[in-house]
Amino acid sequence: PNTEVLVRWGIKTKTNDQVRQEFINEHAPEILEAGLTLPDPDLRYDEQTGNWLHGPINWDEFWQVVGGNGPMNKERLEARRRAHAEGAWVREALEAYAAKQQKTAVAV
Repeated sequence: PNTEVLVRWGIKTKTNDQVRQEFINEHAPEILEAGLTLPDPDLRYDEQTGNWLHGPINWDEFWQVVGGNGPMNKERLEARRRAHAEGAWVREALEAYAAKQQKTAVAV
């Protein structure tokens, strides 16, 4: 509801619909050329407008996924936890380096 004001103030340069259309126009042909399929049976290219047209968006499903109830949510969260755990050594090394730098700075 605030998009018009945000565009007028220059905070946003495009509406969500414009950004979505640009994304689909750019990536749909690449995805199809790669031999993959898109989960929109209504997706089609409109030669008159030069746009890829999509079917209706299921906003209920979208908000379910955003809310953590997506079909791959459990796997996504597990991958995130695993990556965090496996990256602990990097965080520990950075903390040790920062502590060493701090000691060196105090000694000088």
